[in-house]
Amino acid sequence: MSSEPETAYIALGANLGDRLATLREALRRLAAYPEIAVFAASSVYDTAPVGPPDQPRYFNAMVAVRTTLSPRQLLAALLSIERALGRARDGSRWTARTIDLDLVLFGEFIESSADLAVPHPRFRERAFVLLPLAEIAADARDPVTGERVDSLLRACPGRSDAVRVGPLGEFPAA
Repeated sequence: MSSEPETAYIALGANLGDRLATLREALRRLAAYPEIAVFAASSVYDTAPVGPPDQPRYFNAMVAVRTTLSPRQLLAALLSIERALGRARDGSRWTARTIDLDLVLFGEFIESSADLAVPHPRFRERAFVLLPLAEIAADARDPVTGERVDSLLRACPGRSDAVRVGPLGEFPAA
């Protein structure tokens, strides 16, 4: 753990089961960690899946946190939450999932290894990540390219498909 808190951005996605309830529960579990303080949450967006077109649509959102955890410790927390919410990682990409939590940015930290890639290697080309990220941190910068998130979003195809559902924390009771 670090003594100085760092800002990190975490993408949340789900396309199986009660997507809203799952995103909210993931957020609740994330906020329950004493080393993690959630300070912003985007709206939830309904988006088309990446990969096979026969999957259900996703609900995607982004949260901003301040944490004293290291990037690896934060990733371990995200994987633990995924497992608790029924996510089975079988190595397949672009499959339907109950929950997907991705560490998108962690301050100015940069690493690309077998077990950790920060910034997320494909976040620059994914409107379903950039749209909610720009909502809560338009002026955040990609530590690799130096580009602002709002600039990355303007250059990204596919944003017209996203439909804003509503705020992550203000949905009527199911």
